[in-house]
Amino acid sequence: MLCPNCQHKESRVLESRSTEAKQSIRRRRECLNCKYRFTTYERIELVPVTIIKRDSSRESFDRSKLLRGILRACEKTQVSHQTIESIVDEIEATLQQGTSREFSSNEIGELVLKHLRNKSEVAYIRFASVYRKFQGIKDFVETLNQLQNNPLTSETNTCDDKDRQNANYNLVL
Repeated sequence: MLCPNCQHKESRVLESRSTEAKQSIRRRRECLNCKYRFTTYERIELVPVTIIKRDSSRESFDRSKLLRGILRACEKTQVSHQTIESIVDEIEATLQQGTSREFSSNEIGELVLKHLRNKSEVAYIRFASVYRKFQGIKDFVETLNQLQNNPLTSETNTCDDKDRQNANYNLVL
């Protein structure tokens, strides 16, 4: 590692620690020539992923854009920020591990819905309404009926089976 002070090629590591997100390693170094101390970061180099939009345009995968969309869907729900970060991490890892470097926005939307389905039905409906471009109440009713007909087995669901039986969940247009 080149010293930023004297450009000497050799330094020694004084301390290493993971960053908060565990996505990189912070190292304190000391130049063997001038004794100048400096910090370096080591992180995994991710292969660029391209997203193919509905209009066939292409753009680079933007983690923060995905995070914002999921955050908006999860507003005022019981889904924690840590859980949302975990969902985004899992989706990003899925994209990085894929053999393709290009993914459609539909594939990413379905991955998000798969994760939200197990976390919050409200967040699922919110995300689905934007992602699937709901045009009216009929789209909401169809999606709600799908949720009713395929109930969650996850413990994160807020309604138990008895609550479902007592409530009128038969939505008909």
